[in-house]
Amino acid sequence: MQGADDRAGALGFGLNAEPPAPRRTFNCTLDLGKLQATAEAILNNQTDDIENQGDAQQVQELLLEGTSMGGARPKAVVEDDNSLWIAKFSSPQDRWNHPRVEHAFLKLAKHCDLNVADRKIVDVGGKDVLLVRRFDRDHTDEGYRRHRMVSALTLLRSEESPAAKNDWSYLLLADEIRRTSNHPEQDLTELYGRMCFNALVSNLDDHPRNHAILAKNTHWRLSPAYDLTPTPTIALENRDLAMACGLHGRMANKENLLSGHARFLLNEEKANFIIDDMINIIRSEWDSCLHRAGVSHQDCETIRSSYIYEGFFNPISEY
Repeated sequence: MQGADDRAGALGFGLNAEPPAPRRTFNCTLDLGKLQATAEAILNNQTDDIENQGDAQQVQELLLEGTSMGGARPKAVVEDDNSLWIAKFSSPQDRWNHPRVEHAFLKLAKHCDLNVADRKIVDVGGKDVLLVRRFDRDHTDEGYRRHRMVSALTLLRSEESPAAKNDWSYLLLADEIRRTSNHPEQDLTELYGRMCFNALVSNLDDHPRNHAILAKNTHWRLSPAYDLTPTPTIALENRDLAMACGLHGRMANKENLLSGHARFLLNEEKANFIIDDMINIIRSEWDSCLHRAGVSHQDCETIRSSYIYEGFFNPISEY
């Protein structure tokens, strides 16, 4: 067993003293231009003109339902403009244009003064693809420099199983970041803001693999935010995040978010300001962010229920 060269973080592992080869016949890093040209050839039934049939197989699976970087959605590593990017594709089962909606949510989070990964939308074979710049790689004259990266799942000493989900907690993650970060006050304020943003836009799949710490030198910091997507739901009274976000568990509720403020090194006044300021920004920027990102009117309506739901403001005593 060996770890792929394009896996997250700085570590590679294999059976021999030599590191795993950076190029493989499948799930290899593709140049963006090559990816686009190969996709167009496949869609035009011109596969005989493709020089590398391994690339053709990879692109064809990505355009359908394959995946190479883990997770539930089709994605791959591509190279463009001296950077490595995670290319996130649409899926035939999608109810809305996921690449454009995620692009809009990352823009919205940035408006909320959160640190988010660089991103852009490109066309591949006539389909929208979201490119998210890898922050664990930097281009140098000698190639790509790897940076250490540890997921929140590892920080929490947890795993992806039904029983382990009881250990998934923003409060526990705050404790770990307080211990590991070189600037804990800044990183904990950032983490608190992300937790509140997720609750306000119904990003209910905010599991520990969607949070990480990063070391580009000798010091660890909270990584930029990524994987910000809505979960439209008809529930109006109560919605739960994937991780405990307060003293009352996973309830995506203002009172619950405020209840654990001290774990993030925040006083109640500051924590309340962060939430109220974010509410005002989301209310004023929601529609414009979606439209500027090219989200269709139909898709805007499909995800509308993820917008600041009524139960967010209810006192917990009502539940």
